[in-house]
Amino acid sequence: MTRMRPSSSARRLRLPAVAVLAALVMTLSACGSSGTGGATSATGSTKESAGTSLADVKKAGVLTVGTEGTYRPFTYHEGGNGRLTGYDVDVVTAVAKKLGVRPKFEETQWDAIFAGLDAGRFDVIANQVSINPERKAKFAFSTPYTVSRGVVITTADDSSIKSFSDLSGKTTAQSLTSNWYDLAKKAGANVQPVEGWAQAVTLLKQGRVDATVNDKLTYLDYQNTKHDTGLKVAVTTSDVTRNAFAFRKGSTSLVTAVDKALAQLRADGTLARISKKYFGKDVSR
Repeated sequence: MTRMRPSSSARRLRLPAVAVLAALVMTLSACGSSGTGGATSATGSTKESAGTSLADVKKAGVLTVGTEGTYRPFTYHEGGNGRLTGYDVDVVTAVAKKLGVRPKFEETQWDAIFAGLDAGRFDVIANQVSINPERKAKFAFSTPYTVSRGVVITTADDSSIKSFSDLSGKTTAQSLTSNWYDLAKKAGANVQPVEGWAQAVTLLKQGRVDATVNDKLTYLDYQNTKHDTGLKVAVTTSDVTRNAFAFRKGSTSLVTAVDKALAQLRADGTLARISKKYFGKDVSR
């Protein structure tokens, strides 16, 4: 039911009780009369609860996408200040084409991206959002378009690490704010703090640490550009991370349309082609 805001004149007038009751009954009847469970605005746009409908997107002619623009290889600017590109950018652009609209990107920092979605600044987030119970309670998700696992990376000639338990007593290089730090600590590793993947690899190749734990996508992106034969995947976790587009709750028809588009893009090989462009392998399933 849409919350009705009274006009300023209505707020100033003190109506007789009977008139107030009659107005209330009419308002409640009007709010409950929608056959779709939604409310229609003065412009004819149908909102599904607090979400965005496919009809809204079709009418606007654009799918407004929230993304960072600083998260290589998923969403970034070529050369630092060139055009916006990346795996997520290419996938959501292909989805928008299937919907018959164009994508409009709104760049924002990760810390503010969900608040921007809540505020209606964009219709969808395309930024490698992992599906977890906490987020599923607040947001709607498409079917995953990225599937990955955690990996332990060592030098190619190291045969001492064949499982997570082998990290016990070893030294790994990890960002302190990542979940990979927690995994390494739980395995009994001594963690050397680093700022990110690049620094971890440098320490590993210098022999100053024994391993680093990270997402397999990060490793595949690195190998797709560097072709570094001096490193290898020593261990792969059994836990699977699934990343998808995030929407406001109530965006049912839009989510359904996006899922249909993703299914078509998977079937015709588009998702595999985009994957191989950035990772050298199909990471979409």
